[in-house]
Amino acid sequence: MEEAIRTVPRHLFLPNAPLVKAYGNAPVDTKFDGSGRSISCASQPDIVAMMLEQLDVQPGQKILELGAGTGFNAGLLGYLVGETGHVTTIDVDQDIVDGARSGLAAAGIHNVEVILGDGALGHAPNAPYDRIEATVGAHGVPHAWLDQLAPGGRLLTPLRLRGSVSRSIAFENQDGAWRSVGSQMNTFMPLRKGIAHDPRVFVPLDPDHTVTLITNGDQKVNADALSDIFRQPHTEAWTDVTFRGPESAEYLELWLACAMPNGLSRMPATNEAIEKGLVTAPYPSSTAVFEGGTLTYLTRRPYAKKAPDGATVYEFGVIGHGPDAEALASDVADQVRTWNQGFRALDVGVDIQPLDATPLAPKPGRFTFDNPLNRIVVEWQ
Repeated sequence: MEEAIRTVPRHLFLPNAPLVKAYGNAPVDTKFDGSGRSISCASQPDIVAMMLEQLDVQPGQKILELGAGTGFNAGLLGYLVGETGHVTTIDVDQDIVDGARSGLAAAGIHNVEVILGDGALGHAPNAPYDRIEATVGAHGVPHAWLDQLAPGGRLLTPLRLRGSVSRSIAFENQDGAWRSVGSQMNTFMPLRKGIAHDPRVFVPLDPDHTVTLITNGDQKVNADALSDIFRQPHTEAWTDVTFRGPESAEYLELWLACAMPNGLSRMPATNEAIEKGLVTAPYPSSTAVFEGGTLTYLTRRPYAKKAPDGATVYEFGVIGHGPDAEALASDVADQVRTWNQGFRALDVGVDIQPLDATPLAPKPGRFTFDNPLNRIVVEWQ
């Protein structure tokens, strides 16, 4: 995988980007909607590498990629499968397809076919595939992806589980059931235009638009009730749950997304909003829970005691605004403690089930969600 990244020239797929951007470890936006928001980009190289490791591509395999983007990832896949393998990549926009074809031609990669179409439908003419990789976010797993996978194959998709929380999950069919064999935290541009269109709504929370709530179709949001929310009464709830400075809280975020009735949302805030005191510095991933006209978000503060090795330890807290801020902040804080006490040390598995599957019995740490395509089961075990 490292050899592929060192060999395939990324700058050829980003002809309008300076070299420092083309080879920097950051995403590069390449297409924008009418409001100026990015709708396509070249993914961050370390995320690309992480997903290639999850996919476990082997020479000679047939690969389907959903979301051609710049074509760079398809080029890496083409390098990994070699001359005896083949890659099919799909995108919904003609200009993106044309750009990917140009980049692949410039790089001298000839075992990749770029198709214009709805990625949610896959590409049956070239099926079955040994590996299917979605490089776009999906809320639910399109049936075509599962149907077009060869026996023993692997599907890798950034699956939006609930609210803004998504994970790059590798699935394999084990005894007739689709089960995760690994997952990593990440977020991708959502599928657009086709049968699995997954729109986002951006809700400004202050008049200057320095804090924004990002919501999804599975969440109920009253934008008017949340406008200028930070003028509403303020409350704090501290949890006594701690993390070392560099430690990831990704599974806490997943727990809150599953446990809270309206899921968990991203709430990016500018430095200006923090410096003005409009918001207390949110936890780095800027996670919020909202209900009606009430908003809460995670924050942290240095804990009274340091780790034995001297590292800084932080305590998680919840900031709330709105008429029911105290109650909602208390509920979120209780869920943080519940996760810490009973589930923090456990692994998490994700299963895909048909919507008409027999419902599983209720169990602590098991959450079941229906989306328009499947039933998703998230379980701490």
